[in-house]
Amino acid sequence: MSSQTSEKSLEERLDLFMRRNFPQIEMHGGDAGIEAIDKETGEVWISLTGACSGCGISPMTIQALKSRMVAEFEEIDAVHASTGGFYDDDAGAGFEPDVSDAPF
Repeated sequence: MSSQTSEKSLEERLDLFMRRNFPQIEMHGGDAGIEAIDKETGEVWISLTGACSGCGISPMTIQALKSRMVAEFEEIDAVHASTGGFYDDDAGAGFEPDVSDAPF
């Protein structure tokens, strides 16, 4: 880990993570953002809005974001996602995306 990365707060690093993922989400008319972070429990709440609400592939998007976020941030143990104003912790359950060649 570079010293520049280690000097950034968790909030800053999560914001950078989400911005790296925005181009793919925005290309499809959606938007995503961090709603809350609980550093004590290692939980993060994200929301997907715009075209993501009601989109048939939003469960795959949610699972990909959850998998990548937990893998990239040792401080994060659980990610809760909202599409359309409610949190569905089962969104993407059972789906394992292949992110090995993801551009971000």
